[in-house]
Amino acid sequence: MSARHLLILGGTGEAAALARSALARFGDSMAVTTALAGRTRHPGPIPGQVRIGGFGGPAGLAAYMMGQAVDRLIDATHPFAAEISRAGRLAAGRTGIPRLSLRRPAWQRHPLDRWIEVDSLEAAALLVGRVGRRAWLTVGANSITPFASATGVRFVVRMIDPPPEPLPLRFYEVVTGRGPFSLIEERHLLERHGIDVVVCKASGGAATEAKLIAARELSLPVIMVRRPPAEPGPSVETIDAALDWLDELDRAPQARRMS
Repeated sequence: MSARHLLILGGTGEAAALARSALARFGDSMAVTTALAGRTRHPGPIPGQVRIGGFGGPAGLAAYMMGQAVDRLIDATHPFAAEISRAGRLAAGRTGIPRLSLRRPAWQRHPLDRWIEVDSLEAAALLVGRVGRRAWLTVGANSITPFASATGVRFVVRMIDPPPEPLPLRFYEVVTGRGPFSLIEERHLLERHGIDVVVCKASGGAATEAKLIAARELSLPVIMVRRPPAEPGPSVETIDAALDWLDELDRAPQARRMS
C-alpha cells in the first residue's frame, strides 16, 4: 500500500496534537501535512510537514489536495474559522476526498456564570460600554476592529504576538501570552487590571477556560459571542475518535476486497 496523505486544516492546539498522534499511530505509512493561515508569527512546534498561507478558496484548496495526492482531510480549525471550514467542505465535495471535522467541545455554562450571549462581535461591541468600563478583550487579533466604535471603555487586549501596528481602539493596553493559562494566572490578570467585564468568543476547549472560572469566582459579567453554525458533515470531539476514523478509511477498502 502506498503512503496515505492526511491534510489537517490547523491553527489550534488540537490540530498539532492530532498531527503528533497520527504520526505516532501510523508512522511511515501516513504523510501528515498541517495547513496554517499564517496569522501567528511564531507557531508552536508541529510534527510532519507544515504549509503556511491561504489556498485561494475552495477551488484552490481542491487543486492543492489533488496536486499533493491528499486522500483524507481533517478540519481541526478554530470554531470561528468559518471561511476555511466552508472551503474544506466544498473542496472535499469537489474531489471526493473523505473529510472529518474535529470540533472542540463547547463550554458548558455554570449556574453562577454571568454570561451575556450575543450573536456577533458587532453586538458585543455595542454592549460592552453599557456593562463595564474596564474590559478584558480576548477575541483574537483579527476580531478587534468591531470594537473601535466602543466608547467609555478601556480595553486590556490579550494577543499571542504583539500587534505590528496600533490597534483601532481608543484606549487600550496589550498583554501577550500563549495558552493554556492557569486559573491563578487568569485571576491575577483580572485583579491586576481592575477588569469589570470580559469579552470573548465561545471557543470552547480547556486551554482558555480558566478565564471563565476566574470571572465566575469574581462574579464578573462575560459577554460571550456565540459560535457560527458548524459546517455539515461527519464530526468528532476527540483526537482518538479522529484516529479511529482514519483507521476506518483503511479498513473499508479491505472489507470491499474481501466481500
